[in-house]
Amino acid sequence: MRPIPPLRVTPPVALCVALCVAAGLTVPTRAGELALTLETPAGKPVANAVVMVHSQGAQPRASIRFPWAYVMAQKDTQFDPFVLIVPVGADVSFPNRDPIRHHVFSFSPAKPFELKLYSRDETRVVSFPKAGVVSLGCNIHDNMTAFIRVVDTPYAVKSNAAGQAVIRDLPAGAATVTVWHPFMKVRGGEQSRDVVVPASGALALAMVADLRPPPLRRGGY
Repeated sequence: MRPIPPLRVTPPVALCVALCVAAGLTVPTRAGELALTLETPAGKPVANAVVMVHSQGAQPRASIRFPWAYVMAQKDTQFDPFVLIVPVGADVSFPNRDPIRHHVFSFSPAKPFELKLYSRDETRVVSFPKAGVVSLGCNIHDNMTAFIRVVDTPYAVKSNAAGQAVIRDLPAGAATVTVWHPFMKVRGGEQSRDVVVPASGALALAMVADLRPPPLRRGGY
């Protein structure tokens, strides 16, 4: 694995802060932003990685909610999406959108469960009360694999096809950035970096993820 590049931090927007102070306004403490780029050692972008930030200060007390749907569909004999992020306590729907039956299961310690054979346009719902990785399969179709990452932080996103992930409105100060991918060649499929989130402006972070080949032929990165 090639050495991990050093952190690149943009300077704070000092003029904006000064104007706020001069006007008697409160300078926001949740104005930091993380812009992460994830690549393989060969320089290939890594998609479908889950990027999480845990602030070392006080954590938000409100329930965690994300703007996307908590849905893991079965479509074209695949799970859709390949990786789904949900908060602790979320109820996830498992609709069958194929003209055939599926039998969804997981043996993962974070949430073992089984959804016995059900047909097209039927839906099952599963609750996920514990943070962790949930690996999914179909008892009938071995090529069907997917993952649910249950998180205990509101600051979590997936990397896109360009290997980029942006998390906004982060609390300023010390934090830990954790990147997880189901095929990453490290223990638990994740690696972490300690960072300092600026009170304003952006923190640019580049990381390298060495991936093993997927166990079955399907998309993923």
